[in-house]
This record gives sequence, structure tokens and C-alpha cells, in this order.
Amino acid sequence: MTVTAAVMPMTHAEFRKIALRLPQATESAHMQHPDFRVAGKIFATLGYPDRSSGMVKLTAAQQVSAMAAHPRMFSRAAGAWGRRGSTIVTLPHATRAALRAALRQAWENSAPKKLLASTARAG
Repeated sequence: MTVTAAVMPMTHAEFRKIALRLPQATESAHMQHPDFRVAGKIFATLGYPDRSSGMVKLTAAQQVSAMAAHPRMFSRAAGAWGRRGSTIVTLPHATRAALRAALRQAWENSAPKKLLASTARAG
């Protein structure tokens, strides 16, 4: 008999840890919730639109792919922000691997070209 480990819901602490592991990522705050930035640009937030959510800034095409691959985890943010790629992460349904990939994409979308080039050479 095989026993599978229970999937634990993603926590704010884990989201934060994954985001801050990205090169030159910093935590700040915007509209009374934590955000994560690279070179001053927000690439993700926590607690938006509610405590059980986060947001990653994807491109519209990346958003479509993420929602198709993980429909319970990702959804489009409301309004124009959502149409431009702002993607809600439902933390109770988030997997670490999918969140890590989405945060990396969001970070790459916001990072300066020079930083992207230096991390590509280092990795």
C-alpha cells in the first residue's frame, strides 16, 4: 500500500520565502499589503484581493498558460490589470513548483535586462 503525503496549503511565509530567493528581490508594501520588487518594480503581492491570495504579474500569454495548467490555483485579476496579466494565486490550491515557476516568470517580466543577462550567465 502506498501512502501519499497530504498536500499542505501554501502559507504567506512560504510565498514570501520563494519570492525573496529571486535575485535582488526585496519586500515592500503597497496599499497595506506586502509586495515583492526587483529594481523597484512590483512583480508579486500577498494578501490581494484577500488573505488567502497573492498576485503575480505575468504577461497575458503566460497567464492563459498558467490558468490552463492549474485552474484552481490561478485566475485573472479583475479589470484591466487582469487583462494585462495580473494573475491571482489562490494559496490553498497552490503547489510549490507551480508557484516557484510563476514567481520566476513574474520576476523575469519585471527585472532589468542587465540583471536578466547576468543571472543567465551565472545559472
